[in-house]
Amino acid sequence: MIVAPSLLSADFSKLGEEIKAIEPYADWIHLDIMDGHFVPNMTIGAIVVKSIRKVTMLPFDVHLMISEPEKYYMDFVKAGADIITVHAEATHSLYRMVKEIKKHCKVGVALNPATSLSTVENILDEIDLLLIMTVEPGFGGQKFIDGMVKKIKKARKMFDGYIGVDGGINESNVKKVKEAGADVVVAGSYIFGSKSYKKAIESLRV
Repeated sequence: MIVAPSLLSADFSKLGEEIKAIEPYADWIHLDIMDGHFVPNMTIGAIVVKSIRKVTMLPFDVHLMISEPEKYYMDFVKAGADIITVHAEATHSLYRMVKEIKKHCKVGVALNPATSLSTVENILDEIDLLLIMTVEPGFGGQKFIDGMVKKIKKARKMFDGYIGVDGGINESNVKKVKEAGADVVVAGSYIFGSKSYKKAIESLRV
């Protein structure tokens, strides 16, 4: 299982230190980019991503929870993203968006809980990562939506690439999502709210 700690739940006053603390144990670093429009919250932008890129060599998994990603994705390419994931709900031309991102780095597509897998079935051959949201996006610390397990199972039958799950992941449900077919888990508050980042991350490697 690939574990991608989400910096959304880290201490923003010392991001560099937080990254160094998880670096020996994490596989990827998940960066939630929120604009206060597509989701009801605002987080970091490309300037911050660029500034922390020099802190670690771990892959940056940049999750764009923003409207009109067409206008901004290149800022994150230039900032050092290794994977850029866009929401199917956020762009008018998902195929074109995916093809453009692929010219520069790996590409993922995220689906909100209510969005059907049929939305992406015609572009699965073009993407590296399918990210299943297991909470409504926008805030950390939410409870995992159990109904999404069925969606993960269905996605695994359709897609051979990475299937990630994002939202409410902890040691009590990680085995369930792995058995359903997920191979990447994003966890924020579970890791950064723990006393031991090492133990929290290792508990997700089922």
